Amino acid sequence: MSSSQHIKSALINFIEAERLPSVYLQTVEQWFIPLAEDILDKVRSRQDAINKVPDNDATLVIGINGCQGSGKSTLAALLVLLLREMQGIHSINFSLDDFYLTRLKREELAVNVHPLLKTRGVPGTHDVGLALQTIKALSKSGEVAIPRFNKALDDRQKKSDWPIVKAPVDVIIIEGWCLGVRPQTQAELEVAINTLEAEEDKGEWRAYINDRLAGEYQELFELLDMLIMLKVPDFSKVLEWRLQQENKLREKMTARPGSKLMNEDQLIRFISHYERLTRHALNTVPETADVVYQLNDKQGINSKLKG
Repeated sequence: MSSSQHIKSALINFIEAERLPSVYLQTVEQWFIPLAEDILDKVRSRQDAINKVPDNDATLVIGINGCQGSGKSTLAALLVLLLREMQGIHSINFSLDDFYLTRLKREELAVNVHPLLKTRGVPGTHDVGLALQTIKALSKSGEVAIPRFNKALDDRQKKSDWPIVKAPVDVIIIEGWCLGVRPQTQAELEVAINTLEAEEDKGEWRAYINDRLAGEYQELFELLDMLIMLKVPDFSKVLEWRLQQENKLREKMTARPGSKLMNEDQLIRFISHYERLTRHALNTVPETADVVYQLNDKQGINSKLKG
């Protein structure tokens, strides 16, 4: 079997395992194999730099920004496969979601800072220090435990259940809805943008989020060597796609007691927590991202706006 045939076979298996439509193969061939080739060029350039200055960090960190349901988790897993099949690159993917604070920690924030911080997702509800520590550990020799968060149970998994990865890795791919987002101005924070903010926040909650985003999150974002954005047509698609995502998760969690899956009304409220920064990201991240794909209403790619 030729190299191209081997890659295509691996892609077909991936598409079947992820329950993706068969047309996704065309998307991969048109948009994502060239993206993987660009990343491989960066890997080679990094290796050349290491050969000249051995003390430099060899690990490349790639970020993927996209709202809920945009396909960023799928793309992250796909890139791991492509880098391995195309060049034998040792890479790992994980989500910023895996670094959510435990439910207990968020409950403490809800009591001590603002009740809305009990809900996971916004800046201030992640353990950014743990994320920084994990990324840095993956660039050194040794074994690294990768945190995992169980969304169905709304809590972090026990550390004994975290997967162990042998480091160093060549490429880290991290995906998250707020990756690369910059803080808002004070003027932008003043006006409530939805019912949740108008009825449940006098401004303290969004100010806290913005402060966290302006601080430790920027330190995390500075580690990114490349930022990719999957840009949705508009915010209205978030509920539709997030509902599809929840239904897919529900299929996997059928008959599992204690699951914290959401119905449509609960999802509307949940997504309201993200609306402010999602809209902000749609307006600002394309300016700073290295690669921007414009998605259409059916979650496919219309065009490459940048990169």
